[in-house]
Amino acid sequence: MTQEIMEAVKKAKEESKPRNFTQSIDVIVNINDLDIKKPENRFDEEVALPNGRGKEVKIGFIADGELAVQAKNAGIDLVVTKEDLEEYGKNRKQAKKIANSHDFFIAQVDMMPLVGRFLGPVLGPRKKMPKPVPANAKAELLIERLKSTVKIGVKDQASIQTLVGTQDMSDEQIAENIEAVLTVLDRNLEKGRNQIKSMFVKTTMGSVVRVI
Repeated sequence: MTQEIMEAVKKAKEESKPRNFTQSIDVIVNINDLDIKKPENRFDEEVALPNGRGKEVKIGFIADGELAVQAKNAGIDLVVTKEDLEEYGKNRKQAKKIANSHDFFIAQVDMMPLVGRFLGPVLGPRKKMPKPVPANAKAELLIERLKSTVKIGVKDQASIQTLVGTQDMSDEQIAENIEAVLTVLDRNLEKGRNQIKSMFVKTTMGSVVRVI
């Protein structure tokens, strides 16, 4: 299937009008014979793309002490302390702003109860509840992995859509990223990728191009 994917990616790039920004490329997969009313048929996973996302990832780090220092040293633009959490609890507008402007959140495990109390109401509905990590975790390693991570899930519809790169990445790199996404279907669907009804790729502003 890799060849078909590469041809579709190439076509999507060629047919996309030039823009004054680097467009993202998404894959859309529609799934056959999947009853999403059954909880066991829904899934929500994170996948590390082998060639990265091709664009910046914004990460919010909720921590105190040494882990907070590590996060700041690693260049994280948002490090949230216990005091900050309480402020976000009082200021829902500001809490929504950080929730919308960041892709992922990481939280020191002993701060999770406070996160649930003060940020849970805005992060939960956006599927951005933090990944809990121990206080002795290595911030740089966690951040590096998330820089190439995308979320893939089936909840309300029997389909997935996710970022797989940008138009300045090679067709081969994007195809490899799409293959990594398809392994999630292999793990979660009874017949794996044989349950794919149709698959498309598209640039941010472009029209969809059919793969299968």
